[in-house]
Amino acid sequence: MPRPLTDPVVRLNRSSPIPLTTQLASELRTAMSTGVLRPTERLPSSRSLAAGLSVSRTVVTDAYQQLYAEGWLEGRHGSGTFVAEHEPLSERPREASGPGHRPSPERLHTRPSRVQVRDEGMIDLRPGAPWVHDHDRAALRRAWRHAAEHFPDEEPDPHGLPRLRELLAEHLRRARGIRIGPENVLVTRGTGNGLDLVAALLGPGIRAGVEEPGYARARTILFARGAQVVPCPVDHDGLRVENLPEDLDLVYTTPAHQYPLGGRLPVPRRERLLAWAARTGALIVEDDYDAEFRYDVAPLPALYGLDPDLVVLLGTLSKTLDPDLGIGWIVAEPELVHRLSLLRAELTDRTSGPVQAATARLLERGDLDRHLRRMRREYARRRALIVEHLGLRLAGDTAGLHVLLCLPKNAVDAVVRAAKAEGVLVEDTSRTSQGAPRVHGLVIGYGSVSYTELRRACEVLSRIVDHHAG
Repeated sequence: MPRPLTDPVVRLNRSSPIPLTTQLASELRTAMSTGVLRPTERLPSSRSLAAGLSVSRTVVTDAYQQLYAEGWLEGRHGSGTFVAEHEPLSERPREASGPGHRPSPERLHTRPSRVQVRDEGMIDLRPGAPWVHDHDRAALRRAWRHAAEHFPDEEPDPHGLPRLRELLAEHLRRARGIRIGPENVLVTRGTGNGLDLVAALLGPGIRAGVEEPGYARARTILFARGAQVVPCPVDHDGLRVENLPEDLDLVYTTPAHQYPLGGRLPVPRRERLLAWAARTGALIVEDDYDAEFRYDVAPLPALYGLDPDLVVLLGTLSKTLDPDLGIGWIVAEPELVHRLSLLRAELTDRTSGPVQAATARLLERGDLDRHLRRMRREYARRRALIVEHLGLRLAGDTAGLHVLLCLPKNAVDAVVRAAKAEGVLVEDTSRTSQGAPRVHGLVIGYGSVSYTELRRACEVLSRIVDHHAG
């Protein structure tokens, strides 16, 4: 029989600004992570717990739903709700429960660094990194010399350097066809930083929709800001608007090149998404992921350009130039940009002044545009190589720096192991889903290795896939 979850297991503070659902989920999460609630222990039904805590049943069902999504709870047909198997903090080694080891609601995955993988002689086909070895070194040196002349500001503008905001506005007008000025731009350290600022502004307890399967880091950021993350199904074209819940506060989407399936959201569906946001009052956060690299098709207009009042656009130069550069942007209506800048100042969150100055120089001289044209040609060559070897099983190959290699569910692990044994490191789709994966295969990144390495890796994968997946 489930035990009553009253004090001291659950304590709700009705005078707190934090929603009761968020409080309840946090209290249960803490009880499970510390061993107060043990693995396999049965929890009360939503009806009985709501009665015991004198809250509405919706508070309990939403909290349970969040904990199901995070992997803390599991259901057994006809039996109820149970604590999932995990190792309580009280039973973990002492050093793992000290400061800095607070349990996270999003399961974090330890990944070897790219330097470590390269030093081990592996060909790294994990997604997320560009080719950084063909830069115009003279242009970079000029930009950094210019940045060295930029004296630190006593009180940096949280919006970003005015000149860089002007140049980014012009760049986005040319590249993405959106009519904006510098007042619409806030300079960030990248899309992750931008999403974190938006989530911080909206506050804890919001219901945030994220594509399923989708970008794991977006879920992690939203979880960390106290959001209730709601999986939102996608298909080969992107977000399925007809399946969006009506009670979301925010929906995060990658319409230019959905991660990991690679679809681009068609114009009719974009219009339906905007109509949904206008009706529900939700904010659309558009991650302009991979919009700069297209091969067989022309880019579709950014959602932001279709209705700036409903959309916040996030972008970055990490794929265009270098992940280490740490430059991105939020594009929004001026009033929202101003609110974000005030919050940013309160959080002491800032983008490096010298890095901004160097980036402005690359934009001013046209060096960034020349580099982008050069890399489009290079990535198109690599993409053609992958299609040549693995084409029949590929999805999402019309843009970006990754493709999805679709495989039968029972073949994925064997292919990953066999590829690693032959010196090729690949990543499966397990990290892209909040729940049980429904898309099976490999997310192959082709940005961070040489063309020669990519050719060898494709030959290895083609042979292994034919053997294990027929």
